[in-house]
Amino acid sequence: MTRGYLRSSYKRTASLCEGIHAGRGVALVATFVAALAAGGCSISFPLGSLLGDDDVTATSSVTSAPSPLSPELTAEDWRRAKAALEVALDPFGNGSSASWDNPETGAKGAFLPLGQPYVKDGDVCRAFLADLTLQVGSQALQGTACRPSGGGWSILEVKPWRKSV
Repeated sequence: MTRGYLRSSYKRTASLCEGIHAGRGVALVATFVAALAAGGCSISFPLGSLLGDDDVTATSSVTSAPSPLSPELTAEDWRRAKAALEVALDPFGNGSSASWDNPETGAKGAFLPLGQPYVKDGDVCRAFLADLTLQVGSQALQGTACRPSGGGWSILEVKPWRKSV
């Protein structure tokens, strides 16, 4: 074998290997593109941020009040009131009232459980009276709340309560 033959043989092998490596690169890119296209349905990102449109406007006409007791209660008022409601309605509690207040807003109130707890559709339920003192005035309410096993109390119904004279 001559040196010229080895050199030309080497060049053919090298170009063949380059073709194989180039084919692998094309296959890798094609696999990546196919995976991206197949997974495109599950990939989401805000296009506005890519286009420089950072002004996002929420368009919701439905807003929920933080409390089922009164739209006047703030989220913090309701958090404090709900903690008192949990104590007052506790089936293992002593049945006495539990009060709450929020010095920041001036809102305050108390819950008084009525009667004994009862089971309804697998939940523990209890009737209650609520007295609220808010910036708009005082409110007396009566309602019913239920608690699933291991969950928190949810108020099912609440309506104004008229004290008997």
